[in-house]
Amino acid sequence: MAATRLELNLIRLLSRCEALAAERRDPEEWRLEKYVAALEDMLRELKKQSGKPAPELLNEYSRKVDFLKGLLEAEKLSSSTEKALANQFLAPGRTPTTTKERTPATKTVHLQTKARCTGKMRSELLGTVCFGAAASLLLVQIPICFPLCSCRGLAPDEKQSAVELDAVLQHHQDMQEKLAEEMLSLARSLKNTTLAAQNVIKQDNQTLSHSLRMADQNFEKLKDESDRLEQHAKKSVNWLLWIMLVVVCFIFISMILFIRIFPKLR
Repeated sequence: MAATRLELNLIRLLSRCEALAAERRDPEEWRLEKYVAALEDMLRELKKQSGKPAPELLNEYSRKVDFLKGLLEAEKLSSSTEKALANQFLAPGRTPTTTKERTPATKTVHLQTKARCTGKMRSELLGTVCFGAAASLLLVQIPICFPLCSCRGLAPDEKQSAVELDAVLQHHQDMQEKLAEEMLSLARSLKNTTLAAQNVIKQDNQTLSHSLRMADQNFEKLKDESDRLEQHAKKSVNWLLWIMLVVVCFIFISMILFIRIFPKLR
Protein backbone atom coordinates (compact mmCIF):
# COMPACT_ATOMS: atom_id res chain seq x y z
CA MET A 1 0.00 0.00 0.00
CA ALA A 2 1.46 3.38 -1.07
CA ALA A 3 2.22 5.92 1.61
CA THR A 4 -0.08 8.91 1.81
CA ARG A 5 1.08 12.50 1.66
CA LEU A 6 0.58 12.89 5.41
CA GLU A 7 2.69 9.83 6.12
CA LEU A 8 5.49 11.09 3.88
CA ASN A 9 5.44 14.44 5.66
CA LEU A 10 5.53 12.61 8.98
CA ILE A 11 8.57 10.58 7.90
CA ARG A 12 10.41 13.69 6.68
CA LEU A 13 9.71 15.62 9.87
CA LEU A 14 10.63 12.60 12.00
CA SER A 15 13.94 12.26 10.20
CA ARG A 16 14.60 15.98 10.71
CA CYS A 17 13.82 15.70 14.44
CA GLU A 18 16.18 12.73 14.79
CA ALA A 19 18.93 14.74 13.12
CA LEU A 20 18.32 17.69 15.45
CA ALA A 21 18.32 15.43 18.49
CA ALA A 22 21.69 13.99 17.48
CA GLU A 23 23.27 17.46 17.40
CA ARG A 24 24.48 19.45 20.37
CA ARG A 25 21.82 22.08 20.91
CA ASP A 26 21.73 25.31 22.84
CA PRO A 27 19.47 25.46 25.90
CA GLU A 28 17.40 28.11 24.12
CA GLU A 29 16.80 25.92 21.07
CA TRP A 30 13.06 25.72 20.47
CA ARG A 31 12.70 24.06 17.07
CA LEU A 32 12.88 20.45 18.23
CA GLU A 33 10.12 20.92 20.80
CA LYS A 34 7.85 22.53 18.19
CA TYR A 35 8.66 19.82 15.68
CA VAL A 36 7.82 17.06 18.18
CA ALA A 37 4.48 18.75 18.96
CA ALA A 38 3.76 18.88 15.20
CA LEU A 39 4.71 15.18 14.96
CA GLU A 40 2.16 14.32 17.64
CA ASP A 41 -0.57 16.19 15.75
CA MET A 42 0.35 14.53 12.46
CA LEU A 43 0.41 11.10 14.12
CA ARG A 44 -3.07 11.64 15.54
CA GLU A 45 -4.35 12.69 12.13
CA LEU A 46 -2.70 9.67 10.52
CA LYS A 47 -4.42 7.31 12.96
CA LYS A 48 -7.81 8.83 12.09
CA GLN A 49 -7.42 8.33 8.32
CA SER A 50 -9.17 5.48 6.57
CA GLY A 51 -6.10 4.49 4.57
CA LYS A 52 -3.78 4.44 7.57
CA PRO A 53 -0.61 2.29 7.59
CA ALA A 54 -0.26 -1.10 9.24
CA PRO A 55 -0.58 -1.24 13.04
CA GLU A 56 3.08 -2.28 13.40
CA LEU A 57 4.22 0.78 11.46
CA LEU A 58 1.96 3.07 13.49
CA ASN A 59 3.35 1.60 16.70
CA GLU A 60 6.88 2.26 15.45
CA TYR A 61 6.00 5.90 14.66
CA SER A 62 4.45 6.29 18.11
CA ARG A 63 7.51 4.71 19.72
CA LYS A 64 9.86 7.17 18.01
CA VAL A 65 7.69 10.20 18.80
CA ASP A 66 7.44 9.13 22.45
CA PHE A 67 11.21 8.69 22.53
CA LEU A 68 11.79 12.23 21.25
CA LYS A 69 9.24 13.62 23.68
CA GLY A 70 10.85 11.78 26.60
CA LEU A 71 14.27 12.99 25.47
CA LEU A 72 13.09 16.59 25.64
CA GLU A 73 11.57 16.06 29.08
CA ALA A 74 14.81 14.45 30.31
CA GLU A 75 16.85 17.42 29.09
CA LYS A 76 14.71 19.75 31.21
CA LEU A 77 15.76 18.00 34.42
CA SER A 78 18.19 19.82 36.67
CA SER A 79 20.84 17.27 37.67
CA SER A 80 22.80 14.98 35.38
CA THR A 81 21.96 12.02 37.62
CA GLU A 82 18.24 12.51 37.00
CA LYS A 83 18.91 12.92 33.28
CA ALA A 84 20.88 9.67 33.16
CA LEU A 85 18.17 7.83 35.06
CA ALA A 86 15.45 9.24 32.80
CA ASN A 87 17.42 8.27 29.66
CA GLN A 88 17.67 4.69 30.88
CA PHE A 89 13.89 4.33 30.68
CA LEU A 90 13.63 5.71 27.12
CA ALA A 91 12.81 3.21 24.38
CA PRO A 92 14.25 4.10 20.95
CA GLY A 93 12.85 2.95 17.62
CA ARG A 94 13.51 -0.54 16.30
CA THR A 95 13.60 0.14 12.55
CA PRO A 96 15.28 2.89 10.49
CA THR A 97 13.10 5.85 9.55
CA THR A 98 14.48 6.21 6.02
CA THR A 99 16.13 3.77 3.63
CA LYS A 100 19.46 5.60 3.92
CA GLU A 101 19.83 4.60 7.56
CA ARG A 102 21.51 1.32 8.45
CA THR A 103 20.67 1.52 12.12
CA PRO A 104 17.76 3.41 13.71
CA ALA A 105 18.67 7.04 14.29
CA THR A 106 16.82 7.07 17.60
CA LYS A 107 19.04 4.27 18.87
CA THR A 108 22.13 6.29 17.95
CA VAL A 109 20.68 9.36 19.65
CA HIS A 110 19.94 7.27 22.73
CA LEU A 111 23.53 6.04 22.94
CA GLN A 112 24.90 9.54 22.43
CA THR A 113 22.63 10.98 25.12
CA LYS A 114 23.61 8.26 27.58
CA ALA A 115 27.28 8.94 26.87
CA ARG A 116 26.81 12.68 27.44
CA CYS A 117 24.99 12.14 30.72
CA THR A 118 27.66 9.69 31.89
CA GLY A 119 30.38 12.20 30.97
CA LYS A 120 28.63 14.98 32.88
CA MET A 121 28.19 12.74 35.90
CA ARG A 122 31.88 11.83 35.75
CA SER A 123 32.88 15.50 35.48
CA GLU A 124 30.69 16.43 38.42
CA LEU A 125 32.10 13.59 40.48
CA LEU A 126 35.68 14.55 39.61
CA GLY A 127 34.96 18.15 40.56
CA THR A 128 33.42 17.03 43.84
CA VAL A 129 36.39 14.82 44.64
CA CYS A 130 38.87 17.60 43.92
CA PHE A 131 36.91 20.08 46.02
CA GLY A 132 36.72 17.64 48.91
CA ALA A 133 40.43 16.90 48.77
CA ALA A 134 41.30 20.62 48.69
CA ALA A 135 39.02 21.38 51.65
CA SER A 136 40.51 18.59 53.74
CA LEU A 137 44.02 19.76 52.96
CA LEU A 138 43.12 23.33 53.89
CA LEU A 139 41.88 22.10 57.24
CA VAL A 140 45.24 20.52 58.04
CA GLN A 141 47.07 23.61 56.66
CA ILE A 142 48.79 21.94 53.70
CA PRO A 143 49.61 24.05 50.63
CA ILE A 144 46.97 24.14 47.91
CA CYS A 145 49.30 23.41 45.00
CA PHE A 146 49.62 19.74 45.89
CA PRO A 147 45.90 18.83 45.86
CA LEU A 148 45.36 20.84 42.70
CA CYS A 149 48.09 18.92 40.96
CA SER A 150 46.87 15.61 42.33
CA CYS A 151 43.30 16.23 41.08
CA ARG A 152 44.37 16.73 37.49
CA GLY A 153 44.59 13.10 36.48
CA LEU A 154 46.62 10.98 38.82
CA ALA A 155 45.64 7.35 39.31
CA PRO A 156 44.27 7.64 42.89
CA ASP A 157 41.81 10.35 41.87
CA GLU A 158 40.63 8.38 38.89
CA LYS A 159 40.12 5.36 41.07
CA GLN A 160 38.25 7.42 43.62
CA SER A 161 36.05 8.97 40.92
CA ALA A 162 35.32 5.51 39.56
CA VAL A 163 34.41 4.39 43.05
CA GLU A 164 32.10 7.41 43.43
CA LEU A 165 30.49 6.67 40.07
CA ASP A 166 29.99 3.03 41.08
CA ALA A 167 28.46 4.24 44.32
CA VAL A 168 25.98 6.45 42.43
CA LEU A 169 25.09 3.62 40.08
CA GLN A 170 24.75 1.26 43.04
CA HIS A 171 22.48 3.79 44.72
CA HIS A 172 20.24 3.92 41.68
CA GLN A 173 20.25 0.13 41.45
CA ASP A 174 19.26 -0.08 45.12
CA MET A 175 16.45 2.41 44.45
CA GLN A 176 15.24 0.30 41.54
CA GLU A 177 15.36 -2.85 43.66
CA LYS A 178 13.45 -1.06 46.41
CA LEU A 179 10.82 0.07 43.91
CA ALA A 180 10.60 -3.47 42.57
CA GLU A 181 10.11 -4.83 46.09
CA GLU A 182 7.41 -2.23 46.76
CA MET A 183 5.68 -3.17 43.51
CA LEU A 184 5.86 -6.84 44.48
CA SER A 185 4.39 -6.10 47.90
CA LEU A 186 1.62 -4.06 46.29
CA ALA A 187 0.98 -6.91 43.88
CA ARG A 188 0.80 -9.38 46.77
CA SER A 189 -1.59 -7.15 48.72
CA LEU A 190 -3.71 -6.70 45.61
CA LYS A 191 -3.74 -10.47 45.11
CA ASN A 192 -4.78 -11.05 48.73
CA THR A 193 -7.49 -8.41 48.46
CA THR A 194 -8.72 -9.99 45.23
CA LEU A 195 -8.80 -13.44 46.81
CA ALA A 196 -10.67 -12.11 49.84
CA ALA A 197 -13.17 -10.34 47.61
CA GLN A 198 -13.52 -13.52 45.57
CA ASN A 199 -14.27 -15.54 48.72
CA VAL A 200 -16.85 -12.96 49.86
CA ILE A 201 -18.50 -13.01 46.44
CA LYS A 202 -18.48 -16.81 46.49
CA GLN A 203 -20.17 -16.87 49.89
CA ASP A 204 -22.74 -14.32 48.71
CA ASN A 205 -23.45 -16.46 45.66
CA GLN A 206 -23.94 -19.52 47.86
CA THR A 207 -26.29 -17.58 50.15
CA LEU A 208 -28.21 -16.30 47.15
CA SER A 209 -28.47 -19.81 45.68
CA HIS A 210 -29.76 -21.14 49.02
CA SER A 211 -32.32 -18.32 49.20
CA LEU A 212 -33.47 -19.09 45.67
CA ARG A 213 -33.86 -22.78 46.52
CA MET A 214 -35.86 -21.92 49.64
CA ALA A 215 -38.03 -19.55 47.60
CA ASP A 216 -38.70 -22.30 45.05
CA GLN A 217 -39.61 -24.75 47.82
CA ASN A 218 -41.94 -22.24 49.45
CA PHE A 219 -43.54 -21.53 46.10
CA GLU A 220 -44.17 -25.23 45.54
CA LYS A 221 -45.67 -25.59 49.01
CA LEU A 222 -47.85 -22.54 48.47
CA LYS A 223 -49.04 -23.96 45.17
CA ASP A 224 -49.95 -27.27 46.81
CA GLU A 225 -51.86 -25.51 49.57
CA SER A 226 -53.68 -23.39 47.00
CA ASP A 227 -54.73 -26.53 45.09
CA ARG A 228 -55.96 -28.15 48.29
CA LEU A 229 -57.91 -25.04 49.27
CA GLU A 230 -59.47 -24.88 45.84
CA GLN A 231 -60.50 -28.52 46.02
CA HIS A 232 -61.90 -27.99 49.48
CA ALA A 233 -63.89 -24.99 48.27
CA LYS A 234 -65.30 -27.05 45.39
CA LYS A 235 -66.30 -29.84 47.74
CA SER A 236 -68.11 -27.48 50.10
CA VAL A 237 -70.02 -25.94 47.19
CA ASN A 238 -71.11 -29.40 45.98
CA TRP A 239 -72.45 -30.39 49.43
CA LEU A 240 -74.40 -27.18 49.71
CA LEU A 241 -75.95 -27.72 46.30
CA TRP A 242 -77.05 -31.24 47.19
CA ILE A 243 -78.53 -30.07 50.48
CA MET A 244 -80.51 -27.37 48.67
CA LEU A 245 -81.79 -29.90 46.14
CA VAL A 246 -82.89 -32.26 48.93
CA VAL A 247 -84.70 -29.43 50.75
CA VAL A 248 -86.51 -28.35 47.56
CA CYS A 249 -87.60 -31.91 46.83
CA PHE A 250 -88.82 -32.35 50.38
CA ILE A 251 -90.86 -29.17 50.23
CA PHE A 252 -92.35 -30.16 46.86
CA ILE A 253 -93.39 -33.59 48.12
CA SER A 254 -94.77 -32.10 51.33
CA MET A 255 -96.97 -29.69 49.35
CA ILE A 256 -98.34 -32.49 47.21
CA LEU A 257 -99.17 -34.57 50.27
CA PHE A 258 -100.76 -31.57 51.94
CA ILE A 259 -102.98 -31.01 48.89
CA ARG A 260 -104.01 -34.67 48.81
CA ILE A 261 -104.75 -34.88 52.48
CA PHE A 262 -106.72 -31.67 52.74
CA PRO A 263 -109.08 -31.47 49.76
CA LYS A 264 -110.34 -28.19 48.48
CA LEU A 265 -113.35 -26.81 50.37
CA ARG A 266 -116.57 -26.30 48.43
